[in-house]
Amino acid sequence: MAKSDQPLIRLEGVTKVFYTDEVETHALSGIELEIRSGEYVSIAGPSGCGKSTLLSILGLLDSPSNGSYSLNGKPVEKLSLPERARIRNQEIGFIFQSFNLIGDLTVYENVELPLTYRGMPASERRKLVNEALEKVGMGHRAKHLPSQLSGGQQQRVAVARAIAGQPLILMADEPTGNLDSKNGEAVMELLRDLHRGGATICMVTHDQRFARHADRTIHLFDGRIVEERMSVNA
Repeated sequence: MAKSDQPLIRLEGVTKVFYTDEVETHALSGIELEIRSGEYVSIAGPSGCGKSTLLSILGLLDSPSNGSYSLNGKPVEKLSLPERARIRNQEIGFIFQSFNLIGDLTVYENVELPLTYRGMPASERRKLVNEALEKVGMGHRAKHLPSQLSGGQQQRVAVARAIAGQPLILMADEPTGNLDSKNGEAVMELLRDLHRGGATICMVTHDQRFARHADRTIHLFDGRIVEERMSVNA
């Protein structure tokens, strides 16, 4: 797959410090990172190394203490809160470990909800939702509630919700963390299929088996990038 010369994401000298009870916790220190359109990047490392903090910054859920972040050529630090919210809704698709589906909404309604926030016409929403559900093999469960689905099926619905709006990048935070090995492998195969279809993916995982599916793996330790490894399949 051809990669663009211009990075979709660029972090320069990014640090993140948390202050609690007069204690400084340096979650990230001097992160330099580029992700190009069409890439599949995994962020790996032990618990507490800063993986989820880094993904939160990449997904505009948090801001760095220092350093710069450009998304699609635009400096993120200059964005207003409403602009950040708009970009999260329109340009970034999130896949969480805990699925984060709304229990009293059907599968269809869960996938449709972010599109509703855009003010998109119902006919356009219907087309995108149905396409996304078919892509993850859940079209036949559109009228079910999350409680009527297995964990693997719920995560497929969560992936459909993330891709329905055709985002620039998918951010996946331990997407197999709440699944058994069989369902975990199925979700990883789904992500591989999406990547083959052109999706840009940034995934946090502590599981080396799944990290190897990516084009490139960034290894974090104590908030620093200690290694960067290309996949033999890239």
